[in-house]
Amino acid sequence: MNKNVQLQDLGKKDYKETWDYQEQLFKEILDLKIKNRRENLSLETPNYFLFVEHPHVYTLGKSGDFDNLLIDEAKLKEIDATFYKINRGGDITYHGPGQIVGYPILDLENFFTDIHKYLRFLEEMVILTLAEYGLKAERSKGETGVWLDVGTPFARKICAMGVRASRWVTMHGFALNVNANLGYFDHMIPCGIKGKSVTSLHVELGKPEVSMEEVKEKLLKHFAQLFEAEVLHKATRSFI
Repeated sequence: MNKNVQLQDLGKKDYKETWDYQEQLFKEILDLKIKNRRENLSLETPNYFLFVEHPHVYTLGKSGDFDNLLIDEAKLKEIDATFYKINRGGDITYHGPGQIVGYPILDLENFFTDIHKYLRFLEEMVILTLAEYGLKAERSKGETGVWLDVGTPFARKICAMGVRASRWVTMHGFALNVNANLGYFDHMIPCGIKGKSVTSLHVELGKPEVSMEEVKEKLLKHFAQLFEAEVLHKATRSFI
């Protein structure tokens, strides 16, 4: 069981290019697992954790409803945004500047074989991080992700999640609003949930901006603790 996780901070990257890169890493791990089983080998499978910040983009999960995107192609162009239908779970999500997007590409057989536990650990990572900023974040029953003021008329989502897994290998992940432009959320029904608002860390703290690097460090600290992993800072691979 390899509990080392290679961290790659991709900086600001196009969504489709990053998606293709995820697929590349995902396939490498799957191919290695298949080789191990076919040839009765025990070659170590790698794990990755990608950080990225995307230009404005809306993505729709495989079970999502296209009607939850409230604007047409002309409006997308006007607001400098793109749209993709993708192969993760969940409904519609927005990514953009000021948002920390994390893509753990893990072989869960290195950790535990439980997708429900995996999602709960990702949520817990965010909950523990926000607690360091004095915020009481929570899960909302039946609604994946991380929320504030759950069970009140002021419930609002601060982190969205959606993953894909095959043969216990994961991809896609979470999107935490840190300094996000919340106006872009007005063009969709977030995660297909009507009547719920969205927030960002800088808004909750009443600050013009929060250090993205500081938040990343806190996320990684809690990720390592929860998964009992060793996060290795590796040079970013060239994929463009």
